[in-house]
Amino acid sequence: VQLQASGGGSVQTGGSLRLSCEVSGRTLSSLGMGWFREAPGKEREFVATIGKSGQPTYYRGSVEGRFTISRDNAKNTMSLQMDKLKPEDAAVYYCAASNWLDFSRVRGGYNYWGQGTLVTVSS
Repeated sequence: VQLQASGGGSVQTGGSLRLSCEVSGRTLSSLGMGWFREAPGKEREFVATIGKSGQPTYYRGSVEGRFTISRDNAKNTMSLQMDKLKPEDAAVYYCAASNWLDFSRVRGGYNYWGQGTLVTVSS
């Protein structure tokens, strides 16, 4: 299974970005999916997760109401719509896949990882 994350970039506070994760090597509908992020000097942290069918979805508290995770199993693509971005959202964002869980909020629940895409938010 290979994951290719894209869509990162530089925006101002309050701006929006849409990240995508293209999955190959396995049908997306068989994988639980999630997004994590890692800021400089910090540990990788959970952002959002989505079940195989598109439900359920869970978010870390600080992005609830601003980020939306979604998936298109027919296109083998997962997305993360990020609105009202804040400087503290700046990080490298990683998509992750699990072939044994429907969803997970922890790193250990995933066995496949993408290469990361950089998000920069200026104040």
